[in-house]
Amino acid sequence: MKAEGGNIVKHIKELAFMGFAEVLMNIKTIKRNIDFCKKDILEHKPDALLLVDYPKFNLRIADFAKKNGIHVYFYISPTVWAWKESRVEIVRRSVDKMFAILPFEKPFYAKHNIDVDYEGHPLLDEIEKVKLTIPTREEFIKQNNLSGKPIIACLPGSRKQEIKVILPAMLKQLKHFPDYEFVVAAAPSLALENYTAIEGMDKIKMVTGKTYELLHHAHAGLIKSGTSTLEAALFNLPEVCCYAGNPISVWIAKRLAIVKYVSLPNLILDKLIVTELIQKEMNEENIKRELMALVKEGDARTSMLNDFSKLKEMLGTKGASARIAQKLHTYVKNQKN
Repeated sequence: MKAEGGNIVKHIKELAFMGFAEVLMNIKTIKRNIDFCKKDILEHKPDALLLVDYPKFNLRIADFAKKNGIHVYFYISPTVWAWKESRVEIVRRSVDKMFAILPFEKPFYAKHNIDVDYEGHPLLDEIEKVKLTIPTREEFIKQNNLSGKPIIACLPGSRKQEIKVILPAMLKQLKHFPDYEFVVAAAPSLALENYTAIEGMDKIKMVTGKTYELLHHAHAGLIKSGTSTLEAALFNLPEVCCYAGNPISVWIAKRLAIVKYVSLPNLILDKLIVTELIQKEMNEENIKRELMALVKEGDARTSMLNDFSKLKEMLGTKGASARIAQKLHTYVKNQKN
């Protein structure tokens, strides 16, 4: 947003807390940020408010804005289909129009008599744009001082607590795959010390700000659950979904969740195509077994790649963001008439 001329008054890095336990530990900071946001909205008195993702925070802001006579638009639906379905009522009373990015979200909302707009997934645009600038494999290897062996991409997440738990489990696989080179994608938003402090990182390569290049050139991947699993799928990268977090947060999430899967490819296709190793299942032997099946040219790898092709068809055509922007412009224009 800053690159497009937006004025950043509070950076997302000051707001990002993941997990129930983590939220409770930082509740005072979150409340201060919510109060700051409400005050800022009242001072600017916008004709319309566009909320993007970040549901726990933005649903509160949606209620506040609507009560103050501001039209509310929401881009990227909260995961009300995954847990705490009652939040649909907040969308009903406080959001003038929801813009969804997953194909199953439109029928989900229709079940609750709420009409949402779905124009496809914005990742299609981003990936197609990036593909035009991705270096060749030879250039990528040379630029990052790699060995030239087939690459296994490791995406352990972009939050400190994720990296501390997930990355060590990924690094244990180095000894099992000597004919492959493991490369970690570091999040630009985090200091490199969060990665280099992990034992074993001196034996592995790391790239920063080159995640898509890595996904494009990798042979297989160990991917933290979340948007990264969909990104890997769109790059046709066979993957194992890994996640482990605060035990209390995960325990609560499992009891609130109303979905069968945690990775986006599985959720979109409504079947298990990417193995999900969560908490205790994310252990050395399980990761080894699942990754071994994917690095080989065989049924497991072929089946996953075929399912990725079906996934792309379900996500529609590129240009989703532009179509949503045009619709938003029309809605805001019409609200004044």
